[in-house]
Amino acid sequence: MKAALFETFGEPLTIQDVPDPEVPADGVVIRVKATGICRSDWHGWMGHDPDVQTPHVPGHELAGVIEQTGPGVNKWRQGDRVTVPFSVGCGSCPECLSGNQQICDNYFQPGFTAWGSFAEYVAIRYADGNLVRVPDTMNFVDAASLGCRFITAFRAVIVQGRVQPGEWVVVHGCGGLGLSAVMIARALGANVIGVDIAVDALAMASAAGASKIINVQHEKNLIERVMDISGGGAHVSIDALGSAETSRNSVQCLRKRGRHVQVGLMVDDYKDACVPMNEVIAKELEIRGSHGMQAHAYKPMLEMILGGMLKPQQLVRRRIALEEAPAVLESMTDFRNTGVIVIDRF
Repeated sequence: MKAALFETFGEPLTIQDVPDPEVPADGVVIRVKATGICRSDWHGWMGHDPDVQTPHVPGHELAGVIEQTGPGVNKWRQGDRVTVPFSVGCGSCPECLSGNQQICDNYFQPGFTAWGSFAEYVAIRYADGNLVRVPDTMNFVDAASLGCRFITAFRAVIVQGRVQPGEWVVVHGCGGLGLSAVMIARALGANVIGVDIAVDALAMASAAGASKIINVQHEKNLIERVMDISGGGAHVSIDALGSAETSRNSVQCLRKRGRHVQVGLMVDDYKDACVPMNEVIAKELEIRGSHGMQAHAYKPMLEMILGGMLKPQQLVRRRIALEEAPAVLESMTDFRNTGVIVIDRF
């Protein structure tokens, strides 16, 4: 099969012919029809994730058609249209048994613990408990755009953030993840403030439903500005980028008893970032992490999409061929892309 592969962290990816994946006993091989390019892929390429071993094929935001099933798979058949969460649960550890497959003790992650979907085919373990059927009315590009970014934002806003109608929600970082959070929070009836440094990203945030946008490059005091707009601080603040600065800003712009949700990955130099605990105590703030979403939790999200309340396809900025993927991934070093970019030609 054809795949985009890197042999050294941080060095350019190349398009190569590599062996087709073998079908796992408990899994499937999927013919990839579309796959997103995510900043998490960039982190893996840069060597920020200890699960990634070279040589490696990135890619975890995929949708496609089942090509083969392993002997232990009972719920799926060749030809089924499917997608999958980026964090795949084993089904038997304590977290999986409690319904929290997104933090499985023995997780499988395409593009991280194994070769991913920047390829014509990808093998997925634990298929029975983790594959999600793609509705017949949804195309593969839209299905691939769901995750990890859209599904992660959905759980972060609804489950971890507990956003309610009329509340003020601030989203720090308006890339694919942040734009998804803006759209979802607005669909719930919240007042959303989008924060970024890029004019294009902020324009997309407005289009996705942000009632206010703030360009931090042109703002002397972000915290005061948020406090002023929201009448005393945000009820929920989401760091969708993942840096010491955005994480701290997210906590500090909350009103009393507000909720901070950390979604952007805190890796490399940021993994031990300081939190203003004095404010956490004084304001009785909540701090929550959010890591993906379980396959069994997709139904409400899909219903909102099929009902027109959510339109993730509006966040897809470009469709590209696999040969273009290396340049796009490398450009993420400088945050040069806005919206979601999806590979749909192999």
